Amino acid sequence: MSGSEKISLQDALAALADKKMPILAGGTDFYPGLMDGPAPYPVLDITLISGLKTLEKMNSDWRIGAAVTWTQVVKAELPPAFAGLRAAALEVGSLQIQNSGTVVGNICNASPAADGVPPLIALNARVEISSASNVRVVPIEQFILGVRDTALEPDEIVTALLVPEFPKGTISKFKKLGTRSYLVISIAMIAVTLEISDAGIISNVRIAVGACSAVAQRLFALEEELAGLKISKIALSGSVRMDHLFGLSPIDDVRGSGGFRIEAVREILTRMLVDCANDGGPS
Repeated sequence: MSGSEKISLQDALAALADKKMPILAGGTDFYPGLMDGPAPYPVLDITLISGLKTLEKMNSDWRIGAAVTWTQVVKAELPPAFAGLRAAALEVGSLQIQNSGTVVGNICNASPAADGVPPLIALNARVEISSASNVRVVPIEQFILGVRDTALEPDEIVTALLVPEFPKGTISKFKKLGTRSYLVISIAMIAVTLEISDAGIISNVRIAVGACSAVAQRLFALEEELAGLKISKIALSGSVRMDHLFGLSPIDDVRGSGGFRIEAVREILTRMLVDCANDGGPS
């Protein structure tokens, strides 16, 4: 079911319930896997389903439809809390890939180096999953189970990502380390979201690290220590210790050793937190 003819979500879900098939949402990972050949099986293209290309505020959530592209994220008028996700969007491949690739496709591909996963974890995103008989919503941290492995059942489609509204003054950052400045698979990625009170106190923290384990990981111990601190360079410049990173399990590969990745995360995260202090607090 691919081509130029629009279909309804109900039609797509009914087709998927009748016959298991790959789901296409941009195709920037799917098509290279075909090695320039045609797909030898039916493919369900959801990019023409009405409503799935919409990025909008709905009640207390921002809703990112399953066919929303990275370019839409870059160009949309979003609150400051989305700065990290926008920065990640600008790191996704080339402009052509950003124009075609989707945010939801990125998480469903479930690569350890998926650029969108750490900032979405830092934004406390939830995944809306639909089947012909049910709609369920799960935290993104419960959706990605392992390398190329998600909680999606054969008869289900991810229809949207739901991101809660963050308070005014929230600071959001994303950094990606690669062997060059663009068109590169990540060595390490870090996303930070800090909620700052009117008194300049860090009231809530979410930090996620990608490309250093099979699934992007939160740094819970560090988050707990940062909550309650004044948003200042003095308070944050020495806040990241190696023991905060024990939950990570980076591999050795051609892009870098596991030890290098850990050291890089500590250094980059420290700089990011100091940048947050520059943005939101006194020196």
